[in-house]
Amino acid sequence: MTKKMIFSIRVLFDPTYVQTNKTTDTTATTGNDLSVEMKTFYSQYLIKLVGPKLIHDQFGQQEDIPQNNGKTIEFRKFEPLPKLLTPLSEGVTPAGQKLDVTAITATVNQFGGFIEISDILDMTAYEKIMTEATELLADQAGRTLDSVTRDIITAGTNVLYANSKTSRGNLVQTTDKLTVTDIRKAVRKLKIQNAPKFGAYYAGIIHPDNEYDLMDDNDWKYPHQYVDTDNIYDGELGAIAGVRFVETTEAKVWHAEDLISSSRTLTVTAYSSNFITVSQTLTSADQAAIVGRKMNINGAVYTATTAGAHTVGLVETPTTNPVATDVVYPGEAGKAGANVYATMIIGDKAYGTTKVTGGGLQHITKSFGSSGTSDPLNQRATAGWKAIKTAVRLVEQYMVRIESTSSFATTESN
Repeated sequence: MTKKMIFSIRVLFDPTYVQTNKTTDTTATTGNDLSVEMKTFYSQYLIKLVGPKLIHDQFGQQEDIPQNNGKTIEFRKFEPLPKLLTPLSEGVTPAGQKLDVTAITATVNQFGGFIEISDILDMTAYEKIMTEATELLADQAGRTLDSVTRDIITAGTNVLYANSKTSRGNLVQTTDKLTVTDIRKAVRKLKIQNAPKFGAYYAGIIHPDNEYDLMDDNDWKYPHQYVDTDNIYDGELGAIAGVRFVETTEAKVWHAEDLISSSRTLTVTAYSSNFITVSQTLTSADQAAIVGRKMNINGAVYTATTAGAHTVGLVETPTTNPVATDVVYPGEAGKAGANVYATMIIGDKAYGTTKVTGGGLQHITKSFGSSGTSDPLNQRATAGWKAIKTAVRLVEQYMVRIESTSSFATTESN
């Protein structure tokens, strides 16, 4: 049984690292540039719009790497000391103990994008165009940075499958939706690992499609029923089974793409020596695209290693051989290609997020003509964003990923 972990943090110096573009360009070009006040307004506007998007960040330990101190941070995890149940002998000093320290490192990466604005587009209403551009950039930045954290924490090893299933590929659309029983199982798992709570609750991150399947339960409580409304998380929608949930459309969804350009599925006509023959004709492009794909046959997932016009080779040897008329579904999601959702149940100090100080989200504007000879007629201006960021799982036992289907067939992967 694991007890509460203790963390300390130190920065690993990287002498080869050079931070780029520390400040926003404020070069003035008469008649075309934003005023300093307008730059400040738009920069704050960008950050304000992005804030609510960072749902997955709000439950992590947030630490910054100081400028000019490299791009790698080390979290040091101190393992709990064992119980000492042997009584001390009178006058005898017992043997000492040593600290058991594990280093967990994370390296930041830079992300960013920009929009180019032409002088013709801008000619009548610069403020409106910049506001609209900033809204689009804020949405892009928020979803990007949130997904960086999401994809790291949803790749953890502590997983439960809905309805007591044993793998993602066996989850069935109609029967394996998220239930309160699944939430309770995850909470039990956190409790027996002594995962610390956020106050009296664990935190949960859930997709609206899964929320729909939970909220009819009589035990469901809305925020005003259990918490001071001044202390509600971004996106918080309610609580059940000791978990306060926040919802986001950016919760992880595994959606499998069609197997070939003309068909979502393939139909088996024969099987021999790890090769299936299919009724569809695979074009050369289909053959190239299917190599390396996962394929679900009767709930078992295989990897395609080769492909011909009517054949697909499998890396794994089937336990039960495919037979004629078996349907081959995309294998990256659930059985029969069902979408699979991740619901995260999280304890305190389960993961960390980090950035370089001063290299967090930056809003960058370039005025007409600020590019010098590359824009001799003052035809182009740009607005963009960039950020330095990463996340790291610190204690796998402190968060549980529940994988389930839902009542809805969401078509997007994210």
